[in-house]
Amino acid sequence: MNRPLRMPRAKLVIAVAAVAVLSGCASVNLEQNLTSANTAASGFTDGQLTLARDQSERDALRQRASDLLAKPLSQKDAVQLALVNSPSLQAIVAQNWADASTAAQSGRIANPILSLERVRLGSETESRVAMAALPEPVFQTSADTMAPLVPNSGRPYNPVVTLNGWTLPWRMNQGVKEFHLVAEPVVREMAPGFKAHLWGYNGQSPGPTIEVVEGDRVRIFVTNKLPEHTSIHWHGQRLPNGMDGVAGLNQPAIQSGKTFVYEFVARRPGTFMYHPHADEMTQMAMGMMGFWITHPKAKHPLIDEVNRDFCFLLSAYDIEPGAATPKVAEMTNFNLWTWNSRIFPGIDSLNVRLNDKVRIRIGNLTMTNHPMHLHGHEFLVTGTDGGPTPKSTRLYEVTTDVAVGQMRQIEFLADEEGDWAFHCHKSHHTMNAMGHDIPTMIGVDHRGVAKKINNLIPDYMVMGERGMADMTEMEMPIPDNTIPMMTGEGPFGSVEMGGMFSVVKVRRDQKPGDYKNPGWYKNPEGTVAYEYTGPMAEPARFKAEGGQSMPRKEKSSSDTVVKVKKPSSHSGH
Repeated sequence: MNRPLRMPRAKLVIAVAAVAVLSGCASVNLEQNLTSANTAASGFTDGQLTLARDQSERDALRQRASDLLAKPLSQKDAVQLALVNSPSLQAIVAQNWADASTAAQSGRIANPILSLERVRLGSETESRVAMAALPEPVFQTSADTMAPLVPNSGRPYNPVVTLNGWTLPWRMNQGVKEFHLVAEPVVREMAPGFKAHLWGYNGQSPGPTIEVVEGDRVRIFVTNKLPEHTSIHWHGQRLPNGMDGVAGLNQPAIQSGKTFVYEFVARRPGTFMYHPHADEMTQMAMGMMGFWITHPKAKHPLIDEVNRDFCFLLSAYDIEPGAATPKVAEMTNFNLWTWNSRIFPGIDSLNVRLNDKVRIRIGNLTMTNHPMHLHGHEFLVTGTDGGPTPKSTRLYEVTTDVAVGQMRQIEFLADEEGDWAFHCHKSHHTMNAMGHDIPTMIGVDHRGVAKKINNLIPDYMVMGERGMADMTEMEMPIPDNTIPMMTGEGPFGSVEMGGMFSVVKVRRDQKPGDYKNPGWYKNPEGTVAYEYTGPMAEPARFKAEGGQSMPRKEKSSSDTVVKVKKPSSHSGH
């Protein structure tokens, strides 16, 4: 994983060099001073420190900034962007010019002080951070679960592990925690052999998890590299109205090629999400979302310390087999149900140590609810979007429903060794690329029809007369860039799952802080279900008809077989 950005010691070397040159220079010639400053800090300024003195020079600086933002920013490019696009820096250089002129007119040797304090430009106050370069954006394209990012600056906390994801590095700047998100088209591997063309942040969909501490002042630079405008809403946060991210209501939309800054204090601990609030239907359907964790600043009476802390987002897509781009106008018939834009068997297992206290944070940005079910353990719902739940309201559960736009935080003691299934309990949400127009063929005798069809299509195979499990055994060719509807090979055969399914692996010998997959659980002898091979008595049979509370007025002439057909259109939505 890319490491957090580490700025050089002289991160304000441009300004420092300018102080040294301009404050000690006997000359009042601005061009000479700028040349000296550029020479002293040539490794950073690249000769670009200048003052725009007319409209054409200001237009040239704006064009230079636009050119820099049209491509991924290196650290050097970010410095150049600050040089050409910082009103504070231009104001300081202009003030130096004015001070030098005043000194010359009064017959004094010029000795202006290049201030790094706040500079007021009309009604706009810019802090001295505007002098520094933008935080260098960090990108990640691997779909692996990255190790927790232990903080190396700012206040300490116990970091989370994002399932098939990562935490965004930051830099501390004058006591402010700075992040840089880049909204852009991405390619996301949903499972081995299947990639989707999505929109996301910093190389992935969903974007990286942002972790801060309660009370942190946070500054997020958001650069838009999408083909349309965007914004970011900080779902569930308490913050100034102008930072809430609803385009048109709270702020102008972030146009393509532009960078906006969000700045606020993380006021309460909890689990939150971020996503666009501009062309929301399209952008969220394309995968634009991410997690935000605010850790408590001190021990909290409602937030326990845990040994393992996982998080993931629920999202859904409609991508035709063989295609790569979601249908953004789909409302109900999604065929891919994902955790962090991954589908089983591409979802990593959650690997924990026996008797670990485990927390899992689940956010739902799909268009339907998801009853999340854990095998082998009971858990407590300890948090929602509103914060930690009162302990008096907590009940032990094995399934909890996560509604649209909600977050649920569950905690349990991993005190049962084994490989325990963890999944959405809507059965069609644990399948991949499932068609919705397949008729039910259970009990239908295909033999006569199949023989006739084989005369025309020699490779025709009968499916569905015994259920759908046969599909996991057939080696049928499937389109490129897709995945079987039911798949996954376990230690005893096909798991016949897909979509929102994974495994919590509890091991006695898993080391603290070790998140590696330990392999399949070795069950103790005599603890695995087995086939019975003894004699079987004929079971008693009872007729299927039940009773009734009173006789019908008229008896039907024959039994009725009810046939149900699923609607195929969206009329009435």
